Amino acid sequence: MKTYGALLSTYCKEKMLDKAIELFEKMKELSFTSALNYNNMMSLYLNLGQPEKVPSLVKEMEEMNIAADKYTYNQLMNSYASLNDVNAVEEVLETMKTKKVIPDWFTYGNLATIYVNAGLIDKANDVLQKLEDEDMLNGLDRETFHTLITLYARTSNLLGVNRAWVSLKLTFAKPNNVSYLIMLLALFKLENVDGLEKCFAEWESGCSTYDVRLANVILESYLNRNMIEEANALYESVVSRGVEPNLRTLNLFTNYYLKKQQMDLALKFFEMGVSKMSSEKSNWFPTDETVSMFLKYFEEEKDTESAEKFCEIMKKIGRLESNASVSQLQTCIAAGKVGTLDVSAS
Repeated sequence: MKTYGALLSTYCKEKMLDKAIELFEKMKELSFTSALNYNNMMSLYLNLGQPEKVPSLVKEMEEMNIAADKYTYNQLMNSYASLNDVNAVEEVLETMKTKKVIPDWFTYGNLATIYVNAGLIDKANDVLQKLEDEDMLNGLDRETFHTLITLYARTSNLLGVNRAWVSLKLTFAKPNNVSYLIMLLALFKLENVDGLEKCFAEWESGCSTYDVRLANVILESYLNRNMIEEANALYESVVSRGVEPNLRTLNLFTNYYLKKQQMDLALKFFEMGVSKMSSEKSNWFPTDETVSMFLKYFEEEKDTESAEKFCEIMKKIGRLESNASVSQLQTCIAAGKVGTLDVSAS
């Protein structure tokens, strides 16, 4: 039985639907099924974008007297959420209570996420407040608090964000870099500039390992507010610590200077990013948004010199066809058809 279950789990994780269904049917014939096996099949269907298959599996469990557990009900809630049936989601919670399956942090966190995604902000806040009021956070890990902070930010609830942050700091004597990053992102989303700068200063003054991802959050805040002197000062501070700016850093500066039509500086940071791509083993840079901004500028300003440099840089990373020449680019600029160039990621 354990062998069958382990194999089914593998098929489900690898999204091998046909093999999973065949094995699952065989397990049912042998009476080898359990809640765990059904849960694995539900996860598979959800991962494959087939949420409508989940309710029938739960019904089948009931018919076979296989008791559903919290994970079963959470997946059932997610299936109804994917089908935009919030009423059915709420009925699942009531069923859990009837069946004496006690909802826990994960269940309520899941429900709050569903409410947020459905735009039911008041209901989401009520659920999150319930988590705090019923003291469900005791003994939980950092990830739980991170989720709470993120969800409160998504409901635009600054008081909730701050309460969750205080609770985290009371539970863990010293927040780690990831915790500070989550808090900074929440404050950034809420556009709470004072809180953002205070939190960043607190982290920076006490961090043992400097993490450029945190600096990027406040850097983006500076650039969004056209505070280029402060952004440059922070950039220099990061470099002076012996920390290398990452692709995110360089992308922020590239886009900022593009928006300001300062092409020399935009190309400078763009080229730095391209040079750094191999060391970070990443292929997301440049983003489609960045490329579109470059092309729009070239088309509007007829800047063939900058376009030539851009073209050469893009060739280095395989984002221009090998036969794309400068003359072709110049022709496209003149004709107002720069967007016809093939600059898609490989």
